[in-house]
Amino acid sequence: MKQRILAAAVGAALTAQAFANTNTNAIEEVTIIGDKEQARLLAGTGSVVDYEQISIEAARDINQLLKTVPGIYIQEEDGYGLRPNIGIRGATAERSSKVTLMEDGVMIAPAPYSNPSAYYFPTMSRMHSVEVLKGASLLRYGPQTTGGVVNLVSTPIPEDSAGALQLAYGQNGEADLLANYGARSGNFGFLVETAQRRSDGFKEIDRSSDDTGYDIQDYVVKLAWETELQSLNFKAQYSEETSDETYLGLTDTDFDRDEDRRYGLSAPDQMDNDHQGYNLVYRLRLADNVNMTATGYYNEFARDWFKLSGGGSLIEAANDGDAFAQGVLDGSEDFQDLAYKHNNREYESRGIELNFDVALGSHQLALGGRIHEDEMDRFQPVEYYDQVNGELVFTGIKQPTGSDNRLEKADATSLWVVDAWQVTDALNLNLALRWEDVESERKEYADPERNELNSRRSNDNDEWLPGASFTYDLSDAWQVLGGVHKGFSPLGGGAQSFEEPETSVNYEAGVRYRGAWFVEAVGFYSDFDNKTENCSNANPCSDGSTSGSFNTGEAVIAGLELQAGTSFALGAFTMPLDVMYTYTDAEISKDNPDEGFEKGDQLASIPENAFSLRLGLESASGWNNYAVAKYIDELCMSVGCVGGDARDQSEDLFVLDYISRYEMNDSAVVFLKVENLLDERAIVSRLPDGARPNKPRTASVGLEYRF
Repeated sequence: MKQRILAAAVGAALTAQAFANTNTNAIEEVTIIGDKEQARLLAGTGSVVDYEQISIEAARDINQLLKTVPGIYIQEEDGYGLRPNIGIRGATAERSSKVTLMEDGVMIAPAPYSNPSAYYFPTMSRMHSVEVLKGASLLRYGPQTTGGVVNLVSTPIPEDSAGALQLAYGQNGEADLLANYGARSGNFGFLVETAQRRSDGFKEIDRSSDDTGYDIQDYVVKLAWETELQSLNFKAQYSEETSDETYLGLTDTDFDRDEDRRYGLSAPDQMDNDHQGYNLVYRLRLADNVNMTATGYYNEFARDWFKLSGGGSLIEAANDGDAFAQGVLDGSEDFQDLAYKHNNREYESRGIELNFDVALGSHQLALGGRIHEDEMDRFQPVEYYDQVNGELVFTGIKQPTGSDNRLEKADATSLWVVDAWQVTDALNLNLALRWEDVESERKEYADPERNELNSRRSNDNDEWLPGASFTYDLSDAWQVLGGVHKGFSPLGGGAQSFEEPETSVNYEAGVRYRGAWFVEAVGFYSDFDNKTENCSNANPCSDGSTSGSFNTGEAVIAGLELQAGTSFALGAFTMPLDVMYTYTDAEISKDNPDEGFEKGDQLASIPENAFSLRLGLESASGWNNYAVAKYIDELCMSVGCVGGDARDQSEDLFVLDYISRYEMNDSAVVFLKVENLLDERAIVSRLPDGARPNKPRTASVGLEYRF
């Protein structure tokens, strides 16, 4: 029987049971919730996007998959989800830096404390499931503890010798391959897997035949050794990506004419990166009621995003009617000293985590800690070009100094204790306490050789983060739930000594019904003493900063999450149905004259309404059809956009996907997928440099084969 390690904060009783049942026929996978049924019993809220949904939707874009989960906000960027912007409740979406991202229970942001922006994100096509944990239960994890946790669960080692092959090919040269094979012999098991992805892209560059797509190779090896009392699991991953992506968008007028156009100025823009990660997990049963888990991990990420800098000023001027700026964008006007920066950064993160699960009667305890350090090395030369007769002519290069030549690092210590207490048959109470201590430092150099220090800053903060949540069964079908916890978001490596991290008090309360339907309605409320934004080139802060953080002051983010699911029998057919709706009100709650914000100003990157519907028509013949509809309201690009310039907002978007699958036999399935069936197009973002579109209607066909 397959085992799952469930975090004590969200299912400690299940954790103890899983360890108690450990035997040599088990190959364990690291999860923080488990499956959909366990998510519906949490003393808090959470969701599991399981393998069935991932397979049915042929999901390769994490943005589109998470749009079906309540409480999540997605700000699209490139149409493919290569570098997602994920927000959860009070955690805004800027490059997913306010969300704790994990793969198999290990943090996977490039530098989770000093530089958490998700310029690296695991290849979605090799994931087995996706877990989203919200509420007080997330205090078991960190460092981001305001909105939620996203844990990507990779392909598990199979119980028996088994393999899989998935192939898909679609418009714009999209090609996807996933292949894996695993086996077990006695106490040993292994898995090897690769994901290969490519696309020519859906945009066209002026005066150029260059592609606008991507090329990705991803490789994973897993090894496991298990006995009755202990186990050792090793995982190694390596990936490379080349994507012809740019930050340069379009003017509104040009977007209306052709949303898939790219200006010739962006022709040289390209992202090149590689990632390698290793983790080792050792588990030991110390006693019948005590289990220990020790995890060591190391991640390394290097990237060079060579792209135009400052293109936003040309877009802004052209939007304001500047004919010369429009001519520069069109290539009809000559222009000097265009700056193309090698946005070159190298990241490392490493740590050791130790956790003890202890069963004491009606109490299931998790006690543990983590020592972590990460760093980012930024060395970014700038190349200069002139535009002459529509062509780019190289004129020189400037070696990096100051903010383009710096080191940032963070050292963090985390401790936690979580008690899942079954008080009565009806009442389950979860108590949690987390401590985060973060020391960060930045060094900027005045010369390329780093002999002369230009500036130095540091920050040291520690926070106690308490929380409590409960469920109470009113009957076999009805359950109420609630919780409160303190949220925390570290400032990052660029913080100065006087700056304070983002903190909040977060509440949730709701009701569940489990019967022929599953229905859950949850209200949430996050009260911030000091709401901060993480500044980057991808998501400039509301004051225009592209590094460090920006404090927007006191704020409140409140809303309602609704989800419902069932399955209807219609003669020879079955019709599964899942519906999700999220309403959010996100505002400045106190005048902030120093920054020019007023009470009631809307926060950035949070839509008021988000909705999804998943509907299927399944038949005994094996021919199954599905529709997935997703809607998201417009987003503010910076604080206070409501009532202001429409160019500070995205546009609302409704997208309908269609999937048709036919099971040829027990081993093989063929499918047709049409993304954005109605070909609805909109400005999904204006950050950082102009209007950017969603993906157009795109059809693909594929094959899944298991052996």
